[in-house]
Amino acid sequence: MKRWISIVLLLMTQAAFSQRVYHVAISGNDRNPGTSMRPLRTINAAAQRAKPGDNVIVHTGIYREWVQPEHAGTKMHPIVYEAAPQESVWIKGSEVVKGWIKQPDGKWQVQLPDHFFGHYNPYNDLIYGDWFFPAGKKFHTGQVYLNGKALKELIDWTSSHQNDLTTLTANFGTADPNKELAEINVRPACFYPVRTGVNYVTVKGFHMAQAATQWAAPTAEQVGIIGTNWSKGWIIEDNVISDSRCAGITLGKDRASGQNPWSADMNRDGAVIYNAMVKKVIAEGWAKAKIGSHLVRHNEIYSCGQAGICGSFGAIYSKIIDNDIHDIYTDRSYYGAEMAGIKLHAAVDVEISGNRIYNTFIGIWLDWMAQGTRVSRNLLYQNDYVDFFPEVDHGPYLVENNFLLSTHSIKDYSEGGAYIHNLIAGSVSCAPQGRVTPWFKPNTTILAGEDSIKGGDDRFYANVFVRGKTVTAPPKMHPWDEPDSDAAYGLACYRNTALIKTAGNVYIKNRSALLITNGQVYLKFIGWPTKILIGTSLGKTKLTGETFPAPDNKTSITGPLRYVRPGINKVLIWQGK
Repeated sequence: MKRWISIVLLLMTQAAFSQRVYHVAISGNDRNPGTSMRPLRTINAAAQRAKPGDNVIVHTGIYREWVQPEHAGTKMHPIVYEAAPQESVWIKGSEVVKGWIKQPDGKWQVQLPDHFFGHYNPYNDLIYGDWFFPAGKKFHTGQVYLNGKALKELIDWTSSHQNDLTTLTANFGTADPNKELAEINVRPACFYPVRTGVNYVTVKGFHMAQAATQWAAPTAEQVGIIGTNWSKGWIIEDNVISDSRCAGITLGKDRASGQNPWSADMNRDGAVIYNAMVKKVIAEGWAKAKIGSHLVRHNEIYSCGQAGICGSFGAIYSKIIDNDIHDIYTDRSYYGAEMAGIKLHAAVDVEISGNRIYNTFIGIWLDWMAQGTRVSRNLLYQNDYVDFFPEVDHGPYLVENNFLLSTHSIKDYSEGGAYIHNLIAGSVSCAPQGRVTPWFKPNTTILAGEDSIKGGDDRFYANVFVRGKTVTAPPKMHPWDEPDSDAAYGLACYRNTALIKTAGNVYIKNRSALLITNGQVYLKFIGWPTKILIGTSLGKTKLTGETFPAPDNKTSITGPLRYVRPGINKVLIWQGK
């Protein structure tokens, strides 16, 4: 009898999680069942039906919609959304606009009624949020594109809204927007659930672009072109994410725990506000069991106005690996404090590895509560502010086997970092910080204490430091910023060497170059003298008492390469797709 009951239960379980495949095609209809012969028309229609274990396969075409997944998958049975193999599938937050009228001054103008936009008009919505500073100007979440390229607001285009009409005026140069592809973004996201807790979703193989995303402050709900909205277990892989007004991929917090409280009262100390928010999210269940553990890999992310990937609280225990992130915050029409290729708050037990990040403001920015964090095998260059910026973290965090090749490599406003086997080609600056920030019990989000950043408690082992001629000042993040007076090559900024531990580092003159051919990146350099460093203990951080993530022991010689020979070397350091 027990045997038959077991068989019945097994069959019931299999039936509950039997995979159903929904097909979506431009030729489809949302009244169809979603089979390959009778596909649905919109991805969102499939997203309202898909249950744990289901697959949504989308076929060639441009889908102008906001996909709002309704149901969560499970760890064993995620809901998978994917582009059909070898097919080009776009999800766009924009619409094509025709009917432009040429004006006497050579500009073009179009008027659009409110019903064109539906429930959200980004040309009646200003970019706004904590730590966003528009420099006395007004910028909208809307954006105008000509043949896929964004135009600059206030320089190339302007907008006004009156009597239920939105008027757009744009300078398209010599192009006729009625004959070329003129698009405007109209949706706040391309793939983003409207409620929290939509767990275990996989999204792969799409090109998502042109969303009217709002400023993704760490103290607000963070909405990107694609985002997880306070959930667990997403896989975002093999996508191209581009042309977000603000953020590309968001692994951020929810709205309920606070929405831009500092902007509501800027007389309050922002650090005090954020510390209160830390306690609030913990009280509301912020923990590994409910949040984070996402996998973001093999994506290309570019042309985003604020950040390529960002997340406040929501990225804990996640892996961000093998992504190509570039051309972030290149407009520079406004400024703020959230602009980076990767910007994370509370990067608890997070791995950031194998990414290429270039032509951004800051490459990797770990702001507050980076603990148990691994930053490994990344290639960073042409980032004009700095490659790596740990800010008010108590550690431990491990930075190993990276190529930090920009003019400014490290800005250390933290403590408890271990830097091992890196090639550091730019300047290094460091400074203690008076802000009081939290730390947690090891490998948890359980609050253990708060303290200011005394500076130091860092380890520098087996790194290659390049000596330049003179240190140039990076661009200012804010107009009132003072330049780093202690920025220098090597470890000269650490004036009290008793605060740090060093061994096996090598110092060389600037004699290397990057060679980029067909998407592959080579480092051409004259071999440096190598030292063997094996078995050096990292110990524990003084304040948090936590051991560092285990280093990668594949490299024992100085620097991030496994082999260096005398004379000229040419080594492939980024394979590309």
